Amino acid sequence: MSTSVGPEDRSVLLLAHTGRPAAIRSAQLVHESLTAAGLTVRMLAHEADDLKRSGTELDPVEIVRALPEAARGVELVMVLGGDGTLLRAAEIARSAGAPLLGVNLGHVGFLAEAEREDLTETVRSVVDRDYSVEERMTIDITVYNDGRNGSAPPVRTWALNEATLEKASARRMLETVLEVDGRPLSRWGCDGVVCATPTGSTAHAFSAGGPIVWPEVEALLVVPISAHALFARPLVVSPDAAIALEVLPDTTDGVLWCDGRRMVELPAGARIEVSRGDTPVRLARLQRAPFTDRLVAKFGLPVAGWRGRAELRDDGR
Repeated sequence: MSTSVGPEDRSVLLLAHTGRPAAIRSAQLVHESLTAAGLTVRMLAHEADDLKRSGTELDPVEIVRALPEAARGVELVMVLGGDGTLLRAAEIARSAGAPLLGVNLGHVGFLAEAEREDLTETVRSVVDRDYSVEERMTIDITVYNDGRNGSAPPVRTWALNEATLEKASARRMLETVLEVDGRPLSRWGCDGVVCATPTGSTAHAFSAGGPIVWPEVEALLVVPISAHALFARPLVVSPDAAIALEVLPDTTDGVLWCDGRRMVELPAGARIEVSRGDTPVRLARLQRAPFTDRLVAKFGLPVAGWRGRAELRDDGR
């Protein structure tokens, strides 16, 4: 990937899960390596304070507040942590259009592009601009707290992975009706419903029994959670479909979680509308490996015995 700016103009926003010692050490290395290469390192004020308390020298560093403006003008947002840290970073990077590059310090880290042991090589790729950028679709969510355009103003939010409707009480099932493109499809008594993107198909939707969808497939997923109904299979619908979930008036209250970070309380009678997002999230990619290989590596899938076509085998047999 090439840009028109010179080395003196290049800056990287560095975000880290500073509650982890591994992230502190990794942030030290990234800061030292990037500044030595002539790039400006930008950090959030509270994360820079955490590093300074650990004895890290951060001179020079550009300190910014944890607002969407923090990523404005940077070439890249480099994220040290797990998927939760990267989702937090997406809240900052999305409106600025800055690509995210994740280094996994967590468990599966499905959104991350590199592992901790590859950190030195990853920094070198950033310095050399040896990466590509892909766009991931998001979803926009609007919540009407009385099920229609009433006196309460609607709540508007978004998600990269999923919007999950859940029951607020463990004692009762949640009664909800699914609507697709303005028409009712089914009513479920359930623990909840996940509305996910292809990126989120390996997250909560996967845990709820949904299918894995390759990132380049444009679609929206609807996955009921523990639904007491004959028709309660996961659904894959058009990326341009208008999806709505209505919390029935005579049921328990619900709660809506977006990427596990943004929460909206849902009284009985609330209506959630989900549609394709206007603004994607951009992810930086270092590897050219297919998504199939990522699935095998991240989930530790057994592939012993696979032979493949003879002309494609690495060993030539």
